[in-house]
Formats: sequence, C-alpha cells, structure tokens
Amino acid sequence: MRIRARGRSFLALVLSPEAPLDLWLAGLDQQIVRSGGLFSGKPVILDLGLLSADTVGLTTLLEDIRLRGVRIISIEGGDRSWPAVADWDWPASFEGGRPSGEVELPEQATEADTAAASAVSGGQTLVLDGAIRSGQCIQHMQGDIVILGSVSSGAEIVAAGSIHVYGSLRGRAIAGVGGKSEARIFASRMEAELLALDGFYAVTEDIDPAIFGQPAQALLDEDRVRVLPLPR
Repeated sequence: MRIRARGRSFLALVLSPEAPLDLWLAGLDQQIVRSGGLFSGKPVILDLGLLSADTVGLTTLLEDIRLRGVRIISIEGGDRSWPAVADWDWPASFEGGRPSGEVELPEQATEADTAAASAVSGGQTLVLDGAIRSGQCIQHMQGDIVILGSVSSGAEIVAAGSIHVYGSLRGRAIAGVGGKSEARIFASRMEAELLALDGFYAVTEDIDPAIFGQPAQALLDEDRVRVLPLPR
C-alpha cells in the first residue's frame, strides 16, 4: 500500500504575556470581547520570554489562558525548571516556524462589522461592502464571497466557492470548501497570510515576491496552490 503525504501550513498566533499578569489577563479579556473569534479555535503559541521564574501569577497563567478558550499548542521562551511551571501540562514544541509579522488586533467591534457579516446579495453569492477587520471570520457555504474592500491581517474568509477581494488580501482566505477544486481566490493586492483551496495550503512565503502586493489569483494545479498574476 502506498503511503501518501502532503504538506499543510497553518498560521499560529503568538501571545507574549507581560507582568503584572493580572493586568495582562484583564487586557486579554477586553481583547477577546473586541475581536470576537480571533482566538476561537486558532492555534496559539505562548511566549514566556518577557517573564521570569518569580513572576507573580505565573503558576496559574497557563490554566488562566485556557479557561478563556485560547488553544495553546506550544510554549517557548520559558524554562521548564522554573518551580512555578513544574505542574504545567506543557505541550510539545513545534520546530521550523517562521515569523509572519504583527497581527493587527481590532480596537472595537462596530455595528457595521456585524451588518457586513450578514449582508447577502446575488442569490448564492455573498457580497460584503467595506473592509473585513482583524479577528472577523466570514463563512459562506453556499457559493462565492465578494468583498468590496480589504481583508486585514488576522481576518479569515471561508467560502464553498471562490473568493474575490477588491482590495488588499492580508488575512486568511479558504476557498473550495467541500471539494470544489475549481474554486479560485482573487485579490487586487495579494498579500495573504494563508491561501487554501480544497484542503491544500500555501502561506506568505510561498508567494513569488514579484507577485506579492500585485493583482493576483490563487488556483489549484495538481494538488498544489499556485499564485499567478492577473492579466492586465
């Protein structure tokens, strides 16, 4: 029997707590309220590099974060020999990750954000007027999504059909959900963190620098996501 394997890349957020931890946790609570689903179901790496062995509140920090629904997949920057973390359920570390830059966190959710997520036009096509903010997750499982604006870093667009972005695409775009391999992702400025088509993925580093920031499309070619310039 032939064993089949293929690569798949995901964008993980990195949280870097700072002392005093009680104030940092309060800030995290406020950010969760503002950003909605930014942390929901997303892989998060906990970076302890700004803390020390005697930081007040360190003993319960991991559990405090998990109780807020944040999924910690790895911990870095700390030391397992610290007494305060001796009883932590320390997840295995991941190797080979590359920084992707700062994620723009929203300052507040607006009524316009909520309205944009529910605006439907053109039958099976979802048309959204305006920008998609960091932390927003737009899903449409009945067809294409058309966005008349930009998609911020940290935002996620998921469609059963194709995705059309008339602006900068800086977040995550997942098209062809459910086996539609003919789906494509179009952007006036292709700067995506992650592109996915029918289960196959590409990340920022996979985009040709000559195409990055230019009008482009992503399509599936023999189980590989290819990013090509749009005809002018």
